[in-house]
Amino acid sequence: MKLNLLSCDAQRPDRRAIAKCIAEISSNVGESLSNELTEILLEGDAVDIEVEDKNSGSALRALRKLSIDYEIIE
Repeated sequence: MKLNLLSCDAQRPDRRAIAKCIAEISSNVGESLSNELTEILLEGDAVDIEVEDKNSGSALRALRKLSIDYEIIE
């Protein structure tokens, strides 16, 4: 499943927690790339990631917990 991470609405976003979440839920993103994607997301640009279908429910919950708005692409 592909997700488009749109924005983070948290008052004080936890960059480390967001990067860790992206690295854990994404099927093709490592730690350094997740840090870069976090910076891009927090600057206001959308980020596309690929999530394994078996982890999709927990991935979406983790994103909501971090106040990250997303849309499901496919």
